[in-house]
Amino acid sequence: MHRYRLIGGYISKQWPNLLLILLLTGAGSAVTALQPWPLKMLVDYALSDAPAPEWLQTLIASLSLRPTALVLVVAAALGSLALFLLGSALEASLNLSWAVAGQRMVYGLAADLFGRLQNLSLSFHNRHPVGDSLSRLTGDVYGVFTLAEGLLIAPIQQVLTLGLLGALAWHLDPQLTLLSLAVVPAMSIFALLLGRRLKRRSRAGREAQSRLMSFVHQTLTAMPLVQAFDAGARNRTQFDSLAEDAVALSQRGALLNSAVGLAAGLSRSAGLAIVVYFGGMRVVAGDLTVGSLLVFLAYARSMHGAGAALLALYAKVKSAEVSLERVSEVFLAKETIIDAPDAQPLPKLRNGSGVHLRLDGVTFGYTLDRPVLKDVSLEAHVGEILAIIGPTGAGKSTLVSLIFRFFDPWRGRVTLDGTDIRHVQLSSLRAQVAWVPQDPLLLPMTIGENIRYGRPEATNDEVRAAAAAARAAEFIERLPEGYDTVIGQRGATLSGGEKQRLAIARALLKDAPVLILDEPTSALDSETEALLIEAIENLTVGRTTLIIAHRLSTVRRADWIVALDMGRIRQIGRPQKLLTNDSLYGHLVLARGLKSESGEVLS
Repeated sequence: MHRYRLIGGYISKQWPNLLLILLLTGAGSAVTALQPWPLKMLVDYALSDAPAPEWLQTLIASLSLRPTALVLVVAAALGSLALFLLGSALEASLNLSWAVAGQRMVYGLAADLFGRLQNLSLSFHNRHPVGDSLSRLTGDVYGVFTLAEGLLIAPIQQVLTLGLLGALAWHLDPQLTLLSLAVVPAMSIFALLLGRRLKRRSRAGREAQSRLMSFVHQTLTAMPLVQAFDAGARNRTQFDSLAEDAVALSQRGALLNSAVGLAAGLSRSAGLAIVVYFGGMRVVAGDLTVGSLLVFLAYARSMHGAGAALLALYAKVKSAEVSLERVSEVFLAKETIIDAPDAQPLPKLRNGSGVHLRLDGVTFGYTLDRPVLKDVSLEAHVGEILAIIGPTGAGKSTLVSLIFRFFDPWRGRVTLDGTDIRHVQLSSLRAQVAWVPQDPLLLPMTIGENIRYGRPEATNDEVRAAAAAARAAEFIERLPEGYDTVIGQRGATLSGGEKQRLAIARALLKDAPVLILDEPTSALDSETEALLIEAIENLTVGRTTLIIAHRLSTVRRADWIVALDMGRIRQIGRPQKLLTNDSLYGHLVLARGLKSESGEVLS
């Protein structure tokens, strides 16, 4: 019920359209009730000697006509045509209203689900493949439309049809009406027995489709790797296997649906056969006219159809519940990285205003039995450059992720100007931290839009100034469309160095008081690196800067070096003081053969 309440808001927002749909549904039911009557007019009055009813004679006389057989035949034909056109117009209006209401429900839910997915912590996304999230976002959200139809509109429509046609059928012949409704219990039993099995099959099918989409997504986003290792044939085999699983589950679901349809069809046919037999006997006995029997048969078909549709809703809703549950799992996912109830916005800080970053006794890991950082304490004052070095797997990137509050430490705290970042609003915290990741993470949009991603309101002049400072302006201006050039997925149309410079320009433009650089020169040649280091030195003035270093040449101008190994801080000190063979920094320098300030090779 909690899941239904969660989705109910998206349905209730469309109440004007739903009200219109109900009105159109009622009008459609009335037209359905009238459609057999021209046939009765033709059979009972035009093709026999029975006199037309008084109301029909009055209507024909008002048109200055006589109720002859020809006039009655024409009236029956025109009446059938008019009812068809009216029914078609109502059906078209109903479909249009459903299209508007349904799409608004679906896309309203999809928008909120998209927002929720963006706000969920990285822990959630590490557990759920992107393909699975895409499957929920593009497929499962349509469950809200199915539920709106299956729980609200369709039941009212079918009940209204049953009530109206049942009353008219009862007026024609109560005994035949009771006989025609005798099949409803059998139809109900089939629907109830197979409904839950359909739900299980539907869930298994959706999960199989999700696995297939996840595999396709991970393959298409790693095309260089796939082609370099000639994995196309293996991937095709795995795709076929996953697709076969999805097809097999789909077939089982289709068989169940067919079984439900077959059972309902047999019940309806049996009910209609009963009506034909007893109705025919009443016509032979002279207790019922042929036209009345034809009308009654039409009503019986419509009532059986409405009953079958009403009972089929049970199975349909059970299948839609699977999508509802998958969507609800995202909304109800436990979120650990949220604003505290008393969270306040972090005051807007600018260069020189004094941002003091501190990690105090921080311990953290991604699984409870494997801490990545162990009792880490360090600090960086305004204007200082703090370089974090260490071998692969030392915990450098994990340490940086805590500053963004992608995760919260198990123990200890991270503070800015003495304020625990868990007590400030996430949006205000992240607005004041600029980041250059090791993987530039560019989006398939224009170069200008990529640079201003952190500051969408930035002017073109500011974008160009940031690009110039990052030494990116020269290659951008050589492109055919300059800053309006659309780059490929993840910057695939650019070289590694060009992507890195765009990422640096993006961080420069954000103009945040805290700057985090994850090896910003890793993809640059030595000449560009030297120019870029000068730009970084200008950028870091008045800012608190952390540089994660894999190339030690990047950190020579750092104020402090933190040597991290196996999640623990081994040394902290000035670069020259740590430049000894006994320090981790010294060992790394010797291993890389870097040069000292005087130009000597330190190896």
